[in-house]
Amino acid sequence: MLLIVGLGNPGLKYELTRHNVGFMALDHLAEKAGAVFKDSKWDAELVKAARGAEPLLLAKPTSFMNLSGRPVGMIASYYKVVPGRIVVIHDDLDLEVGRVKIVHGRGAGGHNGIKSIIEHLGTREFVRFRVGIGRPPEKMAPASFVLSRFTEQELTEISRVFDYIEEGIRLIEEDSIPAAMNLVNRQGK
Repeated sequence: MLLIVGLGNPGLKYELTRHNVGFMALDHLAEKAGAVFKDSKWDAELVKAARGAEPLLLAKPTSFMNLSGRPVGMIASYYKVVPGRIVVIHDDLDLEVGRVKIVHGRGAGGHNGIKSIIEHLGTREFVRFRVGIGRPPEKMAPASFVLSRFTEQELTEISRVFDYIEEGIRLIEEDSIPAAMNLVNRQGK
């Protein structure tokens, strides 16, 4: 089983904000699989999606972003998913909007949601899809920027990223992490 985690903040207030791009990606994957998220006992919305070589377990932690590690750790433990079979999709200020990059076994890079996951898993040996949300305008604080909504044009660019993510996940399932990295990191702008 492959555990795919999308990071974001729960509630309508945060819908379509830059920080919720992980949730948006999982909604895209669930829609493509004809699956519907349901609440779980682990502070996360979950859905199993049958596709490809192995089942996918999609998870959107409903704890706030900075506390994502606890639900991810509990879900991984319950379903016996080793860290190497966990994929986390999250926002990244250091990449321009519409860019996606896969990394494996790297540190948190200042992302508190990733820091929490590393703490709870006890390792950083999981795959991450870093989705670019751009840099804040000159006088805007990063904390305010990540909670701002995408423009219509940015949403169009972001929706294209979801296809790269879907293809990258397929390659992780059927081939290898390096194969996914080669494709996505080259094509993702």
